[in-house]
Amino acid sequence: MTGRIDELLAIMARLRAADGCPWDQQQSFASIAPYTLEEAYEVADAIDRGNMQHLKDELGDLLFQVVFHAQIASEARHFDFEAVAAAICDKLVRRHPHVFGAAGPMTPAEQNAAWEAIKAAERSAANGAAAAQGADAGAAGHLDGVPRALPALMRAVKLSKRAARVGFDWERASQTADKVAEELAEVRDAALQHAARQSTSASHEVFEEVGDLLFAAANLARKLDVDAEAALRAANAKFERRFRGMESLAAQRGRNFAELDLEAQEGLWQEVKRGE
Repeated sequence: MTGRIDELLAIMARLRAADGCPWDQQQSFASIAPYTLEEAYEVADAIDRGNMQHLKDELGDLLFQVVFHAQIASEARHFDFEAVAAAICDKLVRRHPHVFGAAGPMTPAEQNAAWEAIKAAERSAANGAAAAQGADAGAAGHLDGVPRALPALMRAVKLSKRAARVGFDWERASQTADKVAEELAEVRDAALQHAARQSTSASHEVFEEVGDLLFAAANLARKLDVDAEAALRAANAKFERRFRGMESLAAQRGRNFAELDLEAQEGLWQEVKRGE
């Protein structure tokens, strides 16, 4: 296996060499970051579809992104691929004291608590190191380290989870559901006020209230121990499946779906839904 990893590193270095690929030579961390995110999503898609051949290929593409970033960093003398591998090895050992240390066996709940405590200590140490080097790291906060580049839904869950760890959370899921209802009512009010003004421009109030509603819904999913991202992907897939089913039924009956009124379309929707 090491031989093929070395081969991959050599291919990457060759692509970035003076006589290598012009496109690869021009890339930077920022320019390839979108491709890194895209490859991660394609890995998730392959897993969702249970396609192991596709998963193997997409994991290779994602690994190439790691190698690409490491090569750029190596050229700038920041770190290399070996340092990346060393960092994750050290982190995994450090965060599993019950496996590699003297902590002894843990329940899953104890393991999760220990993992989060170790992560918090790591963030504190990183902030201290930055301050010692004269960097303006700012005051350490409980929301530090939640990446801004995460999908908004996923980031909302992580932010609310961080807040919950220090007690800023509803005691019961029903209270969180009430908050969703409250935010929905505020969306309705803002939309009615916007309509009353007969404004053709977008409403900042509606925009803000819809954002609050989505955040509250993500928080409710967390409270119910539901993976919000996975739940929304499933809802997307269900909507797509049913919509395609409506189009198919309309075509079978010699009708153009787009020309049907809403009542007829809703009838098809209910028919498809009953048939599932």
